[in-house]
Amino acid sequence: FDATCPLVTKVHVEVAKLHKEGYEFLMIGHKGHPEVEGTMGQLTEGIYLVEDVADVARVQPRGQLLAVVTQTTLSVDDAAAILAEVKRCFPQVREPKKQDICYATQNRQDAVKFMAPRCDVVIVVGSPNSSNSNRLREVAENLGRKAYLVDRAGEIRPEWIEGARTIGVTAGASAPEVLVQDVIAALQRLGAARVRYLPGVTRRSPS
Repeated sequence: FDATCPLVTKVHVEVAKLHKEGYEFLMIGHKGHPEVEGTMGQLTEGIYLVEDVADVARVQPRGQLLAVVTQTTLSVDDAAAILAEVKRCFPQVREPKKQDICYATQNRQDAVKFMAPRCDVVIVVGSPNSSNSNRLREVAENLGRKAYLVDRAGEIRPEWIEGARTIGVTAGASAPEVLVQDVIAALQRLGAARVRYLPGVTRRSPS
């Protein structure tokens, strides 16, 4: 069974197709992430990893044909800043026809941008090695809120929410709903009096 996310497969297919046409690639992503290793592993040469804006200037492609691809679980804002620098340094670069960042990842980041300013603390349910879960925590922190990533309800520390009037809860794209409900139940045991669900985008597919 091929359990690869179709959006990741799309990036792999794009790299293989354009490589045959003579393109080299800039890969926006995090070193060591399985998705990045999988995409860069499609080629033996001609693909350059950029993790931040400063990395872009260090890339020295051999030819004029250059394309850019993106890890699907990045921060939308971080990826946009790096892509802007890529386009400044390499005006001829070819961009994906459709955005590489997973719509589930983007929907969650948009939701946190809406929710976090209304909260004192944000708790993200997700694995420590989940890129998109870590990005949610970072989005909340960048908005000036205390934010914590937990794998399960038992990891919540009472001191995190001491004095907080409103606690936001969100989850990474692959976090099971049962874990989210466990976290909500744990917060209620710690004194949360009311649970309110915010409406939001449930699906925005790139297709």
